[in-house]
Amino acid sequence: MITHHSAADVPSASCLPDYIKTLTQQLNQHNYNYYVLDNPTISDYEFDQLLEELQRLEKEYPQYIQPDSPTLRIGGEITKQFVTVAHVFPMLSLGNTYSIEEIEEFDKRVQNALIEKPEYVCELKYDGVAISLIYEKGILLRAVTRGDGIQGDDVTQNVKTIKSIPLKLFGDFPDFLEVRGEILLPHQVFHKLNEEREDIGEPPFANPRNAASGSLKLQDSAEVAKRGLDCRLYLVLGENLPFETHFNSFFKLKEWGFKTPDVLQKCNSIDEIRAFINHWDTEREKLSFDIDGVVIKVNHIFQQQQLGATAKNPRWAIAYKFKAQRQLTPLLSVDFQVGRTGVVTPVANLQPVLLAGTVVKRASLHNYDIIQQLDIHDNDFLYVEKGGEIIPKIVGVELSKRLPNAQKVTFISHCPSCNTLLTRKEGEAGFYCPNEWECPPQVKGKLEHFISRKAMNIDSLGEGKIYMLLDNGLVKSSADFYNLKQELLLGLEKRITGENNEQRIVSFREKTVENMLAGIEQSKNVPFERVLFAIGIRYVGETTAKKLARYFKNIDAIANASKEELKAVDDVGEQVAESIVQFFNTVENLENVVKLRKAGVQFELNEESREPISNVLDGKSIVVSGVFSISRDEMKQKIEQHGGKNVSSISKNTDFVVAGDNMGPEKRKKAEKLGIPILSEEEFELMVNQQKIIFS
Repeated sequence: MITHHSAADVPSASCLPDYIKTLTQQLNQHNYNYYVLDNPTISDYEFDQLLEELQRLEKEYPQYIQPDSPTLRIGGEITKQFVTVAHVFPMLSLGNTYSIEEIEEFDKRVQNALIEKPEYVCELKYDGVAISLIYEKGILLRAVTRGDGIQGDDVTQNVKTIKSIPLKLFGDFPDFLEVRGEILLPHQVFHKLNEEREDIGEPPFANPRNAASGSLKLQDSAEVAKRGLDCRLYLVLGENLPFETHFNSFFKLKEWGFKTPDVLQKCNSIDEIRAFINHWDTEREKLSFDIDGVVIKVNHIFQQQQLGATAKNPRWAIAYKFKAQRQLTPLLSVDFQVGRTGVVTPVANLQPVLLAGTVVKRASLHNYDIIQQLDIHDNDFLYVEKGGEIIPKIVGVELSKRLPNAQKVTFISHCPSCNTLLTRKEGEAGFYCPNEWECPPQVKGKLEHFISRKAMNIDSLGEGKIYMLLDNGLVKSSADFYNLKQELLLGLEKRITGENNEQRIVSFREKTVENMLAGIEQSKNVPFERVLFAIGIRYVGETTAKKLARYFKNIDAIANASKEELKAVDDVGEQVAESIVQFFNTVENLENVVKLRKAGVQFELNEESREPISNVLDGKSIVVSGVFSISRDEMKQKIEQHGGKNVSSISKNTDFVVAGDNMGPEKRKKAEKLGIPILSEEEFELMVNQQKIIFS
């Protein structure tokens, strides 16, 4: 194994090309071990060290960069417009059915057309984005979306960032090869992505498929690289392929470096196919990604060729689709909500309907494009689904129930709160209100974000108190919190209307005021990285704020940085860098930062608290759950000081869990199921003090 070299250890100039080539090959092998085989052979820390070395050498000697360099996965190229490319072979869609009787009819048609009895292969039908990958002499040449089946969009630069897709193939492969499959967003990544979007004030994605599709069309490939997309490849096209059956093609795909489906079964009868379908109709809830059915294919490729295809569908395959949990309910109205970053989200108000055990009254319509695609009219009857997701979604309209004179639902042109003309940035799906310092929901949203747990954590304030402070003109920006005095707050009143229209008056009492002011004062000790997150720069989430703080050390360096300097930070792409520059070019934002600094808020990194103590946790992914003798943030900081990596949820890649009092029961259950060690706070302290721990 190659180990990290210092500058003094770099090979001589004559050996550099071979060294860079070898380093590239080894990093690609480690990527394959981790993302395809799920069997890493080195730690994340060791991998990052090797990758940093390769990046350094490629920057110094760009003439030696390999076409399959793993640094290409980091992204950075900007695509203003995706070029339309014709498919080498048409990308046909599968015929769909929801009926086992139609599967039986399919089997009869196949048997009648063939001399020998067919064998079938059953696979899961992934609910993702279809992709075609073209390889020439083993190098990824082009990646194209399905489009209309005849031509699609060239998304090569974005697909290169997906680590489970090989840039260069292994072994003995044909000179020309087309491989097809589905790009997915795993549930764990999807939920984390939505949490991050909510952190930065963006509306969440409706489902993993929409998120994957949207990610592939991002203009900045560096942003795509952060999305955590995955892929499963399941079809090979080309001349003189080295296998005779579809089933055996998967062994070759894996041998060449592709990530293939984990679930695959040969079936010789309708009974076996039915059993496979019934099993996965219930077991799909346990998968880490979405499926919406099962695909049945004739196994022998010669028989596939005999059966051929219609203009739209292959005759040798069919998809059985699971029935989603769906209800039809009338649309009552559409509201338009403004988030703290100004993004306007349309929400459908529905006649309440029971769906998957819960009553659904509202469902997001997400953005202008979704409204256009669904073509919703007033008083339409809408189909609502949950599928495998918690979030209800509108999936269609029952046109037979549409009223003759129904008006089409249109997206508003002006902010529903402040009447400012809405704007839309190039490449973005949403419209937003630019009046960020006067628009009431934006002002309120910024204040709520500032005091939230992940930001300044002023728990003595809350939504109700912020309403009172706003209504009485005491706060408009986050800096105003630090000007509050007891005499301004004591006895402050607000009239509240209850559910039955009863009126009551609430007021700030002495103890409430003391707690509020104490919480505000205590927030002056919140570290810089959380303050940076709290001030609400669009697209700067908790993780990005931490990386910016550690890179630039103080607010002045960030405020004065150019876009290119900002993009040098890991996790900061074109969109994020542009947003940061725009934030600090806005007078109101600068004035607010100046006032916060004068109030004593931390705008500089406390280097002592971030100084590494040891590397005892290098390469380890750790989940923290429960209540400890110190705060959770301090516990996470301690993990980082000893070289560990904090992760939010438990997976098979988690090394161990540090459990305090009242650990979440679901997390404990999952850790025990996966065999992940659970350490108490005391055991963790022994470990970081490099004393032996025996996992029980």
